[in-house]
Amino acid sequence: MLVPFLAAAISMGIVYLYGSIGETIIEKGGNLNLGIPGIMCLGALGGVVGVNLYISLFGVESIIAWLIIVFAILFAFLFAAFGGLIYALLTVTFQANQNVTGLALTTFGVGLMKFIGSNIDQSNLTTASRSISKLFTNYDKLGWFGEIFLSHGILVYLAIIIAVLTTLFLNKTRKGLFLRSIGESPQTADAQGINVTRYKYLAILIGSGIAGLGGLYYVMDRSGGTTFVEAAIEAFGWMAVALVIFSMWKPGISIVGSILFGGLYILPSFINVSNVQLKLFDILPYVVTIIVLIITSVLNAKNSQPPASLGVNYYREER
Repeated sequence: MLVPFLAAAISMGIVYLYGSIGETIIEKGGNLNLGIPGIMCLGALGGVVGVNLYISLFGVESIIAWLIIVFAILFAFLFAAFGGLIYALLTVTFQANQNVTGLALTTFGVGLMKFIGSNIDQSNLTTASRSISKLFTNYDKLGWFGEIFLSHGILVYLAIIIAVLTTLFLNKTRKGLFLRSIGESPQTADAQGINVTRYKYLAILIGSGIAGLGGLYYVMDRSGGTTFVEAAIEAFGWMAVALVIFSMWKPGISIVGSILFGGLYILPSFINVSNVQLKLFDILPYVVTIIVLIITSVLNAKNSQPPASLGVNYYREER
């Protein structure tokens, strides 16, 4: 059972990975966005809209796998980035409370997905999902290695690539250094001539767009297009926020953390558990996150702490 379990853990964990990468980028710029659950819902809604638009333009008989994926990804990113734009306008431009704005955005995103999604033909999503084959063919000939690592769709590998590129951007590029400096001390960054507002906006928009792909992945790949409006995507969003803390704001570590979180989520389906035990499994990722947070706080390792200005609005006039 270990091989199918690990394959399923990777598949499930990608939902969290997208949200975690997006939130990490946002938090590196000093903004705490608790609207990630709602943004992931907007991403799912955008993906479904993109699929329906593609089919309305080209027809069901003319589905080209790579093209419909591009449509879905583009619209999922744009819808989620729109949610990020609302958050950026309120928190960066109008200096609204970040926690309250994020929670309101979660309510907005979940409600909008369920309201509009209930009036969208979901059969097109199922059709599109079935038309998308695995990225690698004949993976079963490679035995356990193929089943664990090569049996997934393109969105799984895209998430891992984005996580690696984000790590390189934050740690190896000049603009990544600027973004991290804004998260640590926007006053100092501003004094050095860095456009704090521009970087915050870009981080929020791009991070939100990436997080939205997690919602798209769940409805289009993980559930095979069979679940949309009734999906508890907002619950996965909260887990993605917890994964940011678990991974200590490092996208590379979140790859491993997402597999762990995904494994804990699907573990009850591989073993016989009672209802009480099932509830315990549901809270395990949060317990693990709290333990990691306590350990890193006690050790007080500088590279394992959140950005110093996280959640604090920057008033340029007070510089």
